[in-house]
Amino acid sequence: MWWTVLALLCCAWTAQGVNRISLSRMATVRTLLRASNRLEEFVRDHQPDVFNRKFAQCYPPGTPSLRLGKNSERLYNFMDAQYYGQISLGTPAQNFTVVFDTGSSDLWVPSSYCISEACAIHERFEAYKSSTFQHDGRRFGIHYGTGHMLGIMSREILKIGSITVQNQEFGESVFEPGFVFVMAKFDGVLGLGYPALAEEVGNPVFDSMLNQKSVDQPIFSFYLSKSKLSGDHEGELLLGGIDESLFTGPINWNPVTLKNYWQIKMDALEVQGASSFCPHGCQAIIDTGTSVITGPTSDILTLQQLIGATPTSVGEYIIDCARIQTLPEVTIVLNKVQYVLTAESYVRKENLGDTEICFSGFQAQEISSSLGPMWILGDIFLSEYYSIYDRGQDRVGFAKARHVN
Repeated sequence: MWWTVLALLCCAWTAQGVNRISLSRMATVRTLLRASNRLEEFVRDHQPDVFNRKFAQCYPPGTPSLRLGKNSERLYNFMDAQYYGQISLGTPAQNFTVVFDTGSSDLWVPSSYCISEACAIHERFEAYKSSTFQHDGRRFGIHYGTGHMLGIMSREILKIGSITVQNQEFGESVFEPGFVFVMAKFDGVLGLGYPALAEEVGNPVFDSMLNQKSVDQPIFSFYLSKSKLSGDHEGELLLGGIDESLFTGPINWNPVTLKNYWQIKMDALEVQGASSFCPHGCQAIIDTGTSVITGPTSDILTLQQLIGATPTSVGEYIIDCARIQTLPEVTIVLNKVQYVLTAESYVRKENLGDTEICFSGFQAQEISSSLGPMWILGDIFLSEYYSIYDRGQDRVGFAKARHVN
């Protein structure tokens, strides 16, 4: 009923100690590449080793981020980034659209001095226009696997929603080779991972908030909407707490196993309760910077067969849209709690011209870890379950998201 919806909204906006940042859902880079018939070429040309050889001469010798395999999964994830929000830097404020990414820890935006094509079509930070700008001068490089970035470090006033962060270190990118940044709808990235994950020197943004006592609690949380209707609530990042109106049932907590990513133990992944992956446990990264679920190649290939998905030439898997109602449930077990995903959740529907195509939301990706096989739980999972990131107790919580139809 309409009054129920109104009551929920009122409760949400009057929750104490929570700073809200609205999130918008946009087409992913992968979707845009596919629509322009460039996806196959992109996948062929942007494998990490190929990309390193192609652009290595563009960087100063010995750049640490050029090492093969260095954080190579990150930009593959950004090909599937879907939820973006607004921040501002400087005085007067300069606005940027960023991915709020729990799978990285750096903050960067394009510089006005950037020479890459990608920067020309995105918002660029103009240091000379800000009265609060502080030059740092250190050089940084980030290896994103399918794209490298080189830039310089700076300090500025950062505003996110109602929060102001003083003297925040951030990167100004001056070189962004690779086509993925050209296609991206976001200007930059704001990482929300642990400090150990940062490539840049300095505090990640949430650590600065904690040090400056900008939030009431050392917690942030994400609500990602499933609705595709224009004008509907698309999502929120809440800094400093949680909003009980956005989820139902209890919060189930999972201890962080390594303070780098938001990394937890996954007990198992089951298909219709029968076929189990990582039965002895494996590691999972909770990543708002990707929309899909990834896992080791051998496991994902078997999983695709179990849900009847057919491979394409670019490593994706297609599902017959007419069969969605008959596909099996996939259950992810975390700390002995079962999280069920129906086919409506793990199948991605896209329109190419007048044709609707259904893609599997599972992708193969090898990520090394000292604790064993690594999976990534992205927005396919996080749009079903409200997620809470607790730096005070180093744990991640999940509860069933409340979606109002």
